[in-house]
Amino acid sequence: MFSDFLPLLAVFLLVLLLLGYPLGLFMARVADSAAVPGMRWMGRVEALFYRAAGHGSTAAQGWKSYALALVAFNAVGALAVYALQRVQAWLPLNPEGMPNVGADSSFNTAVSFVANTNWQGYSGEQTMSILTQMLGLACQNFFSAATGIAVAFALIRGFAARSSSAIGNFWVDLTRATLYVLLPLSIAFALFFASQGVVQGFSAHVDAQVLDPASYALPDGAGTAQAVTQTIPMGPVASQEAIKLLGTNGGGYFNANSAHPFENPNALSNFVQMIAIFLIPAGLCFTFGRVVGDMRQGWAVLATMTVLFVVAASLAFAAEQQANPLLGALGADTSAGNMEGKETRFGIAASTLFAAVTTAASCGAVNAMHDSFMPLGGMVPMVLMQLGEVVFGGVGTGLYGMLVFAILAVFIAGLMIGRTPEYLGKKIGAYEMKMASLVILITPCLVLLGTAVAVVADAGRAGVANPGAHGFSEILYALSSAANNNGSAFAGLSANTPFYNTLLAVAMWFGRFGVIVPVLAIAGSLAARRRLDANAGTMPTHGPMFVGLLAGVVLLVGILNYVPALALGPVVEHLQLFAK
Repeated sequence: MFSDFLPLLAVFLLVLLLLGYPLGLFMARVADSAAVPGMRWMGRVEALFYRAAGHGSTAAQGWKSYALALVAFNAVGALAVYALQRVQAWLPLNPEGMPNVGADSSFNTAVSFVANTNWQGYSGEQTMSILTQMLGLACQNFFSAATGIAVAFALIRGFAARSSSAIGNFWVDLTRATLYVLLPLSIAFALFFASQGVVQGFSAHVDAQVLDPASYALPDGAGTAQAVTQTIPMGPVASQEAIKLLGTNGGGYFNANSAHPFENPNALSNFVQMIAIFLIPAGLCFTFGRVVGDMRQGWAVLATMTVLFVVAASLAFAAEQQANPLLGALGADTSAGNMEGKETRFGIAASTLFAAVTTAASCGAVNAMHDSFMPLGGMVPMVLMQLGEVVFGGVGTGLYGMLVFAILAVFIAGLMIGRTPEYLGKKIGAYEMKMASLVILITPCLVLLGTAVAVVADAGRAGVANPGAHGFSEILYALSSAANNNGSAFAGLSANTPFYNTLLAVAMWFGRFGVIVPVLAIAGSLAARRRLDANAGTMPTHGPMFVGLLAGVVLLVGILNYVPALALGPVVEHLQLFAK
């Protein structure tokens, strides 16, 4: 049953480790303000930005100044993306003459790309001009990913600092993460994707003669006509595909995302895309270990993420190996399992692994339609998002989310053994626990309250194409995706409406920055604390026992918030499907 899946999973994790380790050590140098070995030429480019920004732009910041700069920068970015969509019809690089985007869709998209969610209620090749895709969406793919890395750097410094009021400088972290990490990697991956057949250019869409003309019905019963040409969309896809994956952004140039052959042509490109999604989140674990001075801490965090991921991916594959009894009753061949919504060039193994990767990493890119998964198979990606996107997670967000759970884990352990909780030599006090509680509770509140509003409101129910348990799952998945900044969807939900565009935008904004601000508050508080030396009574946080404790806390806190909702959606749907 697992003969196709386990070798793929093993090779994937091995390649990820081989690439992630050196990248993590490199990012530790980027987190430092000193010159990066081998890239001194980039240092001259970096210096030009600081010179243009003026005196004091690189000064150390406390957590409040850091947070203010971060939120202000992203708010300006959202306004810029909104404005660009609203006037794209009058701007260049619009060979198809795309009209201006509506107000509610522009608002949703602007918030989505700034929040590293990339939820798309529209079809990219039919809505956005080339200029909007490049200048608005692709630039935000860089900036939102760099913002996540910056927050991770700030929290790591909080643990590593020895009584300091500063956690770094947001502008420096943003600049260095972009110039030294995201930009070079994006160029390398873009060249690889172009070599595999991912399109890259500025031409208009191409009309091609079809090999097998098809007849179709004309509207209003006016007869039939024959389609002899097909419009093939073009654009600068390879360059945007790279940062879409590396930045765990996920928004596709085409509506079909990575299921489209122009975005993901073959099995090799599919494998490299999965590596790209996990590469920086995995590498940041080693960055964490190097900066705090104990690589074992980074290994422990990575081990926790890996254990949870392997279990989730295996469960998704097992669920999709089941035959769909409804399709079998219609005479479909279900001997290979549930192939509905999957590309034959990938198959079940690569499709389910991609689904687990993209939802564990808050990426949201898809190479198969999650809405067509079996009920329990679709529940796995949903749960991976609901855990808080900490199983590898987004670029930066996965690490700082898992470290918040680590703070909670040592607090629980401290209560059990009667000692003051301590992590990496920093005592965990009431303030840190209050902020950690905010981080952990904000997204469940957004998901569950948003779902409740959607299922009660007429405008929310109007978007559901599948009534019953699956329709509820579509709404729950959409809010889970938005609030946890993933961006994937159960596509049966018609979400490009004023109601859903507004509701999901609110969930995305507060799911992003409502979490980042308390994380920075934790970083500032920890940085100001004196770092204590380990002693005989210090609980080790680098061994198998701590890995098990941390994984248990993530599962218990994450899943318990959603058990009633999951029972009403995918669990009930599974029971109904097989009861028939």
